[in-house]
Amino acid sequence: MSNSIAERHQIILNRLKEQGFVNVSELSDELGVSLVTIRKDLKVLESRNLLYRTHGSASLTDPYITDRNISEKEKIGAKEKQQIALRAIDFIEPSDSIILASGSTILELARQLTSISQLQVVTASLNVAQILNVNPNIETHQLGGIIRKSSNSAVGPFAERMMKSYSCNKLFIGVDGIDNDFGLTTTNALEASLNQVMIASARKVFVLADSTKFGRRGFGKICDITDVDVVITDKGISGSMVKLIESTGVELVIA
Repeated sequence: MSNSIAERHQIILNRLKEQGFVNVSELSDELGVSLVTIRKDLKVLESRNLLYRTHGSASLTDPYITDRNISEKEKIGAKEKQQIALRAIDFIEPSDSIILASGSTILELARQLTSISQLQVVTASLNVAQILNVNPNIETHQLGGIIRKSSNSAVGPFAERMMKSYSCNKLFIGVDGIDNDFGLTTTNALEASLNQVMIASARKVFVLADSTKFGRRGFGKICDITDVDVVITDKGISGSMVKLIESTGVELVIA
């Protein structure tokens, strides 16, 4: 296919609007030009603040996430987080032993855990523990350690040692980013390390992530996409990302 520079740039921007991200090698094949040419195109578009480049790809929004206070996170996409939490409830049964990590979507899930009896819950989040502790049908196990001020949750070696003493049916975890190449991430390395221990302590792993988390990445890697069992998100997820998740064999649930 032969395209002028302007035509290539428009095609790239159209793909970004449709998918939220583009891949250098796929664009090279589609447009019939070299990888070097595509990289130059992306560099020009980035200089005009029309996209953000990463290794081998580009996205509409800055893929690198900065840490935010959980009170601020709660206000972002509140309706979507509630829908995701309500859908996650369908996977929790009476007498389950579950792990609730930390984050605003997990906090919303804790608020919805009102009608399920005889639950045992292990959590790193002080906010989650406070919500659950008033429920007579839930036995809450609070992890200790260093308390992150932004998330109001425990991290560090002591929290990890405590977590290793538990074996649970299911883990429900929130993430700051889901990237095709880098996997699941959070903004804090200590939290990522604790999340890895949680994954090892659970038989089944559920990721609760609103659609804005896809194509983004935080500082600390938690795991690869294929290390989880179910991803629950909202209907804002792009069609290309749906195909990508489903191609890994991970179950995708759209609330």
